[in-house]
Amino acid sequence: MASMRDIKRRKASIQSTGQITKAMKLVSTVKLQKSRQKAEGSKPYFDLMYETISSMLKKSGTIDHKYLRAGATDGKAVIAITSNRGLAGGYNNNIVKLIAGNEALTPEKTRVYAIGRKGRDGLAKKGYEIAEDYSEVIDEPTYQDAADLTKELLAAFGRGEIGEIYLAYTSFKNTVVHIPKLIKLLPFTMEESGEGEAPKAEALMNYEPSEEEVLDMIIPKYMSSLIFGALQEAVASENGARMTAMDSATNNAEEMLGKLELQYNRARQGSITQELTEIIAGANAIN
Repeated sequence: MASMRDIKRRKASIQSTGQITKAMKLVSTVKLQKSRQKAEGSKPYFDLMYETISSMLKKSGTIDHKYLRAGATDGKAVIAITSNRGLAGGYNNNIVKLIAGNEALTPEKTRVYAIGRKGRDGLAKKGYEIAEDYSEVIDEPTYQDAADLTKELLAAFGRGEIGEIYLAYTSFKNTVVHIPKLIKLLPFTMEESGEGEAPKAEALMNYEPSEEEVLDMIIPKYMSSLIFGALQEAVASENGARMTAMDSATNNAEEMLGKLELQYNRARQGSITQELTEIIAGANAIN
């Protein structure tokens, strides 16, 4: 059995850790409330943007546009959104596993545009090329950040450096449920939009001034909107995951303290019993 001194030291260490995890839980709770409001407030817009683009292309017939046809190369780009800090359970590792576990996104053919140091480091260890590091973006994401990233990706797509663009992020469902998602941004196809059923007979979409000019303007906005929406949901998911992880850690610390308290009381009782036995034995020897 451990001595009372060892038990007291361990109790002090766990109490200190428990205070830290409790403070981190409170901080994450406050951040979650703010990020959740932003994510839930902006989600209808981004969902509508996706539905609108899908509906437009569904009614457009066969269009030959650079953003709608496969690239000349088999190279791929993936935007990996994670966090800059750990202590969030499996939040970061889930995105790394999602990308590494996809047969289409092999390290030899895939370049990573990392938003978040944890995902960047995890994917680099698995052999992925880190094309760009935008880790500072996740601290306070803005629409302009998403637009700048979109511009760079579309430029690489236009130069033929990459043939497909993917987005990996964590979708925020509620405080405790966060779902890792991998979606294909370009080339845009009806399969990716979820329109699996055969389209009904509808009037075709007319473009003014031309299909090419309209799609050149709309698809970058569509991409920027989805990336920004993913950033908002990722921030909310990160704070939710960290709050849950810190709450679990705090509960574990309290449980361990309870067990140590019992051990300490037993050790103390044993020490007192031993002292009494020695005193009684000494008194009997004198008599």
